[in-house]
Amino acid sequence: MASSGAKPAASLAAAPSATSPTGAQSIDRAGALLVSILDSGTASGRPPHVATLARTHDLPKSTTSRLLSALERQGLIQRDRDGAFHPGPVITRYARSGQGESALATELHPILARLAQESGETVNLAVAGAQFVDLIDQVDGRYLLGARNWIGTPVPYHASALGKIFMAYGVTEIPSGRLEKRTPFTLTSQESLRAELAKVRAEGFATIVDELEEGLTAIALPVFDSAQRVVAAISISGPSSRLSSNTINEIVQKMIKAIGLPGKAGAA
Repeated sequence: MASSGAKPAASLAAAPSATSPTGAQSIDRAGALLVSILDSGTASGRPPHVATLARTHDLPKSTTSRLLSALERQGLIQRDRDGAFHPGPVITRYARSGQGESALATELHPILARLAQESGETVNLAVAGAQFVDLIDQVDGRYLLGARNWIGTPVPYHASALGKIFMAYGVTEIPSGRLEKRTPFTLTSQESLRAELAKVRAEGFATIVDELEEGLTAIALPVFDSAQRVVAAISISGPSSRLSSNTINEIVQKMIKAIGLPGKAGAA
């Protein structure tokens, strides 16, 4: 027989703190944070930071940070180098699954594979996103040095060859104000960027050398649809030490042959 002084088992459990969220509350809060981040991707505002989200949802910053970290671990969100949050790779993959981008990637994948085989470098397909270049397909080359998965990575327009294509052909607007300096070689003034975009339009292709990351070179060409509109861009990238000016010229010719002459109807 139990001692008369024994307490019921239920009373031994610690009562939840008034400030400690239950499991359901945590799920609700995490869901609300995710919705805010997704909404920022379809609006013209800036992607939110921890402090902004904490204020918006009236949460302690520590709680907000903990919930965001959980969402990030699951691939539902990702943060850029400035600490701002964007939809993560799981969300972007799902968003593309039933849309035209999936068909576009399927149609152009053989071209990416051919260019990767011919150049030995990483080849990417991208479309214009709301805030950043949206890389939707990639084929790795035969080199290990310089190989990296770019899909789902927020890439700024002004510091990428793909982004320069979209800005040069009017697919997306030139960012206003001072441009983010990613490396000492990044174009950060409106004047220098506009001059670069005029060069892109004249030559039909775009390049970066150490502008996004030091040691990275990339070349990009547009993909046109039957109405002569740029619907995507394809890039080849690799270490700057391997992609010399002569190599870049050779790669441009391979890309023109595979994609179609800039200004003509492309592969899409």
